[in-house]
Amino acid sequence: MLPPLPTIIENFEFLEEWDDRYAYVIELGRAMPRLSPEHCTEENRVHGCESQVWLESHLDESGPKPILALAGESDSSITRGLVALMIAIYANKSPEEIAVTDGLDVFRQLDFGNHITSKRAGGLRAMNERIQREARKLSA
Repeated sequence: MLPPLPTIIENFEFLEEWDDRYAYVIELGRAMPRLSPEHCTEENRVHGCESQVWLESHLDESGPKPILALAGESDSSITRGLVALMIAIYANKSPEEIAVTDGLDVFRQLDFGNHITSKRAGGLRAMNERIQREARKLSA
């Protein structure tokens, strides 16, 4: 299970070396529940990522407020960790909250821009856009 976003941010800020931060990203990916193979479909595939990435989303109305429930998968351990971080950013948020949240702000706050390739940065943008698009559809 993924830790809450404030804990993730605190852990990143504690780690000074980028090798340690990447190891933590991989650890987050391992902590994220596996996406079942039937959800690894072309419809759920995120285009624009260097690695294979799938995001599945649905409206969860079982709690006090409806939230956009997200699950993800990747064939790369680092990318899987980035998917986990993106999911943690939007965890327990309503579609309306997600539609006005820029998940990439957290990656900027953690200084990922200077430490990932342009292809990975493009993949993060593609994941963020996908989640935002799903949220806008549900909040309309």
